Amino acid sequence: MNLNNGKKKTHAKEWLVFPENIGAHLSIDETALSKGELYTIITNKKAKGKKGSIVAIFAGTKVEPIIEQLLKISAKRRAKVKEITLDMANSMKTIARRCFPKAMQVTDRFHVQKLALEALQDIRIKHRWDAIDLENEQIKQTRANNKNYIPQVFDNDDTRKQLLARSRYLLYKSPSNWTKNQYQRSKVLFKEYPDIKLAFDLVQGLRNIFNSAKSIEIAYTKLAHWYKDVEQTGFRAFNTIANTITINYRSILNYFINRSTNASAESFNAKIKAFRAQFRGVKNVEFFLYRLTTIFA
Repeated sequence: MNLNNGKKKTHAKEWLVFPENIGAHLSIDETALSKGELYTIITNKKAKGKKGSIVAIFAGTKVEPIIEQLLKISAKRRAKVKEITLDMANSMKTIARRCFPKAMQVTDRFHVQKLALEALQDIRIKHRWDAIDLENEQIKQTRANNKNYIPQVFDNDDTRKQLLARSRYLLYKSPSNWTKNQYQRSKVLFKEYPDIKLAFDLVQGLRNIFNSAKSIEIAYTKLAHWYKDVEQTGFRAFNTIANTITINYRSILNYFINRSTNASAESFNAKIKAFRAQFRGVKNVEFFLYRLTTIFA
């Protein structure tokens, strides 16, 4: 039974539910459809982004209206869900717990790693603003003395400001994926800014835990050592990440059971963006959702 029958016209912009698409492995995520307005989308991983993928779409991220509609699906059907991947938002966890009580919650590893990467980039950006301020001050001083400003150039031909701007992408990568130029730039960057090197090592350490740990027990032990490394650096942002992991440790460690991620949800979000681009934006949300669900639900 499709819960949209008979009422589709009145509620289509607010919610669309397709109980027949429920499977054992679901993902729940949020995406922007129009003008930055967020929608919560639940998808079935088994459908692999094709017909039958969409289980439900809800306007907004408010918990209670979403739960209200999902609970209209029979308990027997909802009990089929064995695993649901999500981010660390409490709203997502609440929806999963109340609507799919028998499902194991798995926090997406890439959301955890993203937090660490953002903390690393924040350190780089702070140094970049300092470098811009320093260069501006040096230019003023040289002009006051009727001289031409000649910036310091490092061994890789970057100025300090360029070094910090151009290092953005290499910090997202593993060193094994660096180009020759990125490797040379990293040597200069880490020599000039040891704190960026420390933060980069923390990011790589966290990534390696997800890549190499073969069980929950091994991951738990490695995370404990990672926490200790974080404490020794004194980085406030990384301490916040460590505390966030501690609060969500159970669902994060569940990743190491089946190594499930929210990649399918992210891939589906990319399909929605491509679909939106074909329409050159979303002028009529109701019609857009109708087309979207016709293809993917």
